Amino acid sequence: MLYQFTKMQGTGNDFVIFNTFSHPLSLSCEQIKHIADRRLGIGCDQVLLLEPPKNNETDVYYRIFNSDGTEVTQCGNGARCIGIYLNNKGLVKKNSIIAETKSSQLILKINHNSVTVNMGIPEFEPADIPLNISGRLENYSLSLGDEEIIFGAVAIGNPHAVIIIDDIESASVESIGTAIQEYGVFPKGVNVGFVQILDRKTIKLRVYERGAGETLACGSGACAAAVISCQQGYLGDVVEVKLRGGCLKIHWEGEGEPVYMNGSVSTVYEGEIEL
Repeated sequence: MLYQFTKMQGTGNDFVIFNTFSHPLSLSCEQIKHIADRRLGIGCDQVLLLEPPKNNETDVYYRIFNSDGTEVTQCGNGARCIGIYLNNKGLVKKNSIIAETKSSQLILKINHNSVTVNMGIPEFEPADIPLNISGRLENYSLSLGDEEIIFGAVAIGNPHAVIIIDDIESASVESIGTAIQEYGVFPKGVNVGFVQILDRKTIKLRVYERGAGETLACGSGACAAAVISCQQGYLGDVVEVKLRGGCLKIHWEGEGEPVYMNGSVSTVYEGEIEL
């Protein structure tokens, strides 16, 4: 059977989107892996399923699947893409969209091809991230072989570890990201961000995403990096995050306040795939 899809990208983070408003769609882990395969399938970081809203307060419910077939609860860049998708397709005819995931509700403000997402209030308590460490700290440490890794931790709809280093170009993103993933201190897995502070308003970022490996961008990872760096005194409340796929603007006014992310998205192409 043929299924219609739309390929979109936000800051180099790419997605295959299926509209299931009219026809429900259930994908197996193997089908998701096939769709995400860049040689044998379409190729993407994540697969997004858009479903009708589950209540009168929201406009869409969407599910997020990593390229390895695992389901996750949050994706900032994916949210920006579905905002433009819903608007362009006429499925939601307004410029302020409330999108619901398994973990939260996101408010999407659309301005042409740019979307600002209210990503919610960051969670720092270990039990809320979740992080299997007793007591909240500004920094945590893990011993990985001969190396001690110092990181901040926060949940932006999903778990993030943020490591501030001098030069992200020389960072062992894959090996450290994998090692922290396998360590077991984050029971639901973790996205690992590597941050280089350029000045009070600018950082560079690389992210190892659980279930996908290093990606060109990670929206919630950009929020996590800005929040942790701001909390530790490196940044002000408005930050430009330079990722390998482009730039995102993050605004956070401090603990207890929501974090906002802004950036552009684009449609790559549309097509059909046989599953």
